[in-house]
Amino acid sequence: MTQASSLATAPAPDAAPTKKHMSTRHRILFFVTAWFIAFMPVMFWWNTWFGRTLSDKQVAEYLRDDKHPRHIQHALVQMGERMSRHDAAVTQWYPELVRLAGHSVDEVRNTDAWVLGQDTSGPGFHEALLKMLNDPSPLVRGNAALSLVRYGDATGREQIVALLQPVTLKAPIAGRVVDVDKAGTAIHQSGLIAKLQNDQQTVEVRSPIAGRIRTLFAQTGGSVNTGAEIATVDPAVDQVWEALRALYLVGQSDDLPAIARYERDLPEVPDHIRQQALLTDKAIRDRVATR
Repeated sequence: MTQASSLATAPAPDAAPTKKHMSTRHRILFFVTAWFIAFMPVMFWWNTWFGRTLSDKQVAEYLRDDKHPRHIQHALVQMGERMSRHDAAVTQWYPELVRLAGHSVDEVRNTDAWVLGQDTSGPGFHEALLKMLNDPSPLVRGNAALSLVRYGDATGREQIVALLQPVTLKAPIAGRVVDVDKAGTAIHQSGLIAKLQNDQQTVEVRSPIAGRIRTLFAQTGGSVNTGAEIATVDPAVDQVWEALRALYLVGQSDDLPAIARYERDLPEVPDHIRQQALLTDKAIRDRVATR
């Protein structure tokens, strides 16, 4: 075989790898996807942030947007801030505040109860707040009671004292505990505490208040009977702070035991809460002594 023929039949060396370039179309798709992923949290924050200023037209629309309760809350928060600045333009929506006191969503009623306390001259506001003292939600009852203090009305004093108390959650059904949170966990209002399951259904046990899980009486895999205690939740610091400030004005001697637990020098009691508890205790004792 000649050298030429051997060269012709010899296997060719491996070709150098060809560098593949991303097509313009793929680069655009990649950029758009990355931008979308990065921008979505910003859009979510923007659409749910209650500090975003609404126009008068938006306030009117949001107050009636029953499909999006957070829109209603957003409008209510904006109204409350404008009312605190004595903006007379918001009076056009005062009838909406009275109407929303009976809204089906707890969070809407809770925000509404706060706003109804921003103007003690609002027509129907006082009466609406008194009705809200019987609301099924403990936070709505508490916020209504706090707002009533602005009217010089101590009718909701018992509801204010209740804001200082831990909440005990009980099993709505008998069944097996398929999931449960941990003691010491901070939790939002409506946060999940445990899941119970039996042959008919799965039920979620959620906290009616924001705060911290103090004690758990159930364990994953265990069984509970209907009405058995599942957990106790201590109220959030902000809730305690507002209750103590209100009781500074309207508290009575019967309220002192509930206040005393916040006067202790304990790690779980922030210093500003302890100081307010001491001031509230003194104010109540002084009132009693002068009667």
